[in-house]
Amino acid sequence: FALPVSTLVVMVLAHEYRIPMPISVAEYKIAQLYMIAKHSNQNTGKSEGIQVIKNEPYTDPDHGEGQYTEKRVHVGGSLPSWIRALIPSFFYITEKAWNYYPYTVTEYTCSFLPRFSIKVHTRYEDNPGTNDHALDGVGVDKAGKPLERHVVHVDIAADPIPEKHKHDTPDLKTFKSEKTGRGPLVGDWKNSITPMMCSYKLVQASFEVWGLQTKVEGYVQKVVRDVLLVGHAQAFGWIDEWFGMTLDDVRRYEAEQQALANSKLDKKHKDTEAAGDENVEDRLAAAKLDDDS
Repeated sequence: FALPVSTLVVMVLAHEYRIPMPISVAEYKIAQLYMIAKHSNQNTGKSEGIQVIKNEPYTDPDHGEGQYTEKRVHVGGSLPSWIRALIPSFFYITEKAWNYYPYTVTEYTCSFLPRFSIKVHTRYEDNPGTNDHALDGVGVDKAGKPLERHVVHVDIAADPIPEKHKHDTPDLKTFKSEKTGRGPLVGDWKNSITPMMCSYKLVQASFEVWGLQTKVEGYVQKVVRDVLLVGHAQAFGWIDEWFGMTLDDVRRYEAEQQALANSKLDKKHKDTEAAGDENVEDRLAAAKLDDDS
């Protein structure tokens, strides 16, 4: 099933997300690894999941020592019907990440849409999100010109958590850490609690779509924002689980969770391949009925 090139429209979206947290940049190095590992295993099931392909040290001539990871994110079951109609039931998004903490680069590509990509530049700083130059020099278009970016402020305490994540995300307006005494996050918490850091993330999405510009743009923006909100809220909400861990401790935990998640997905893939894929035209018709109803 190929999209006719003559009908494709190229779109480039650039948003700079700023997510403050009552954690230091040094602490978040542990918190981030713990949160991602736990979240990946929790969300690996029948309809979606994360499979770790590579997780190894990496050296960059400009950024020095870092960690390279490659993952397959299986999300077909969690997509809206109008997207599921256009893709095979067995598809995945590839995530490649180069972590030179406190600076990281992450790229996402789709197994079914090779011309779709999302690139994320991240910098972590010990401030409440007040540095307008944290990501200067990154994010350019195909001509090498800086992208016009829209700044989006994310509040991990005040912004509503998506319904499906409420059960495993503490309410930060009432949560108080037993180990650190931090929280609850109320009032002007970003300027009244120490330590305080901010994740600055420049998200650049480029894709060629077939008559779905508005829907795709809205969906990508919503998914990115929800993922950032939930991940950072959980990083602080789970502080009593990871606070005090060493890097070796969290790497061992990471390996354990990866093994569990991979075993779940291996079983899912065997079941999916045995069942076979549906006909694209049938799924298109079903999606149209869903959208019209």
